Amino acid sequence: MCHQDHPNIKLTTSPFHYLTISPPHPLETLIIFARHPELGRVKTRLAAGIGPAAALEVYRRLLAHTRAVVAPLKVHKTVWLVGAGPETAGEWTGFEQLPQPAGDLGAKMQAAFTHDFARPAQAAVIIGTDCPGLTTAHLAEAYAALRTHDVVLGPAADGGYYLLGMRRLHPALFENKPWSTATVRAETLADAARLGLRVYLLPELQDVDTAADLRAWQQSAGLNASPDLRVL
Repeated sequence: MCHQDHPNIKLTTSPFHYLTISPPHPLETLIIFARHPELGRVKTRLAAGIGPAAALEVYRRLLAHTRAVVAPLKVHKTVWLVGAGPETAGEWTGFEQLPQPAGDLGAKMQAAFTHDFARPAQAAVIIGTDCPGLTTAHLAEAYAALRTHDVVLGPAADGGYYLLGMRRLHPALFENKPWSTATVRAETLADAARLGLRVYLLPELQDVDTAADLRAWQQSAGLNASPDLRVL
């Protein structure tokens, strides 16, 4: 999608108890969607190519990578979990922990943003745990962009996005989307243009959902690939 089509968009290339933490000054928040790492229940498309055990190992390492890159951020962090067990709390020490609500991905994300803006948050960013190329610098750039833009989006190579941030809730960005398809990013940007929102784009990164994604990321990352994620 080129920026000429949307003049209002600025595109740039650069039984378990969940833990609740009430921050004293919740100005900027980070939302993380994650799953409890359980054999046969995570990265099922990746498992179809490399086997369930290898897929679980990749996901454990992606979780560790995500925790490492968000650790330096001085923002309130909430992890919204699927399939959590008692041991999950220790893996996410220092994070507010909540169960993911029912609904499709759009409904879940909208609920998480609604929760944070009710704090109230000045800026909220959401990420998943599928992007090995994500860095602390990308996240810092996202928060900086939200000081001058309404929305920040991190485009994924598969046509979706690995990060979405905003300064207030825009429900249209979560409605009527064909989630997990190659048109999600384009449709999200089209909605942002229709609403007249100023959008900042982060660099495109590779999500890892399939064996082909994993190989593509390893090839593109080359010597910069994390040794912990070289499993093929």
